[in-house]
Amino acid sequence: MNVWTRRVVIGTAAVSMALSVAACGKAGDGGKSGGGDNKTIGLLLPENKTTRYETFDRPLIEAKIKALCADCTVKYNNADQDTQNQKKQFDALITQGVKVIILDSVDYKATKSWVNEAAKKGVKVVAYDRLAEGNISAYVSYDNEKIGRLQGQALVKALGDKAKDSNVVMINGSPTDPNAPFFKKGAHSVLDKQVKKVVYEQDIPDWSPDEANKKMSAAIDSLGKDGFQGVYSANDGMAGGIITALKQQGIQVPVGGQDSELAGLQRILKGDQAFTIYKQIKPQADSTAEIAVNLLKGEKIDSLTPTKVDSLSGEVKGIPAKLYDAQIVTKDNIEDTIIKDKVYQASQICTGDVKAACEAAGIK
Repeated sequence: MNVWTRRVVIGTAAVSMALSVAACGKAGDGGKSGGGDNKTIGLLLPENKTTRYETFDRPLIEAKIKALCADCTVKYNNADQDTQNQKKQFDALITQGVKVIILDSVDYKATKSWVNEAAKKGVKVVAYDRLAEGNISAYVSYDNEKIGRLQGQALVKALGDKAKDSNVVMINGSPTDPNAPFFKKGAHSVLDKQVKKVVYEQDIPDWSPDEANKKMSAAIDSLGKDGFQGVYSANDGMAGGIITALKQQGIQVPVGGQDSELAGLQRILKGDQAFTIYKQIKPQADSTAEIAVNLLKGEKIDSLTPTKVDSLSGEVKGIPAKLYDAQIVTKDNIEDTIIKDKVYQASQICTGDVKAACEAAGIK
């Protein structure tokens, strides 16, 4: 997970809503920027190493916007994990007169100046999945600390009766992702009490599977093959790199992840990965699209954002938010979660050397 994973100077939802109405009115009148109108929504996603963004988030958001506003256009860009690239994409949308931008930031701290400048121009920014710094109008994500707790609980369960005597390696997410510290904090709140010790821990820039592989190899060199009994991985992509490093040394210990990536689910069925965290992307994407369309039309979003959160810097209070729950997925409930919700079909999961494992798990 990865994957699980984001401001008004005045700081009140009421003022934010009032500004959104005013901004959309200006957009409808053409706005100050050339080509600006109230029919375009910008969508900026952070990277494509995590398969969910291009496979699920983008098409789901685009489809929901079209369903709600048939003549709306979505201007999409992926930053490929480059903060400066994302800033250029963001600035280009402003120049083009776009009045609502859905932003999943590469580096949440870096967004402050751009988002604040956009707000001065009447542009509404919806922070998607990751909370961004700056004057955002809404935030849609998950309870990320709870996701970390679920990961910790699942790893403890996978360790079984030996958990109390087990040493654990922790491979955490990217330092520039505001969700990563919450995953880490949630996981620590469980592991610090229920396992013997966290004996090696690293944060991984860009959620890189290759870097996770290298750090896992370094942990093995440092601790020895018997120096740990389980591995916490913040998402499935990194879990793949970790498991490769373990296999190269002939080590088999429980490894968990997040995001329910196809490759992760296949590793779970084959017994290489113990669990993942399933975050229903469609409800999150649908809510975000609906909020964006409402802001574009100058309509209220109160009913869509029942929660209030503060920015991580503490500078912005009471950001309208919608936070979703998640659940642990193991071999035993893939069919009742992933397949039932049509995230993936059995035919997509049960290919090649996974077929026999699917049959053994009763998945057809």
